[in-house]
Amino acid sequence: MTAEHLWLAIGLTGQAIFGGRFIVQWIASERRRQSHIPIVFWYMSLLGGAVTLAYAIHKKDAVFIIGQGSGLLVYIRNLMLIYRAQRRTTTTTPEARANID
Repeated sequence: MTAEHLWLAIGLTGQAIFGGRFIVQWIASERRRQSHIPIVFWYMSLLGGAVTLAYAIHKKDAVFIIGQGSGLLVYIRNLMLIYRAQRRTTTTTPEARANID
């Protein structure tokens, strides 16, 4: 296997992970019978985007680099918002308030 074949495999793996997130979201929505984006969607976005960004950097493709790089910021921010909301929810439960008092 040549280095270019390895990079092609890396790029395809990134795209497969990134594309797979839609299947995960579809299954989660079908199970709930409503549109739903599970947290694993955002982790797959982050991982797939990072791997694809590495491939884009290797290829020195500015358009691809900007697209993937900016996407990573969105995925990280969404995960931050999710964890912030979870932290707020857990600290306002009756059990949590009882432990604080």
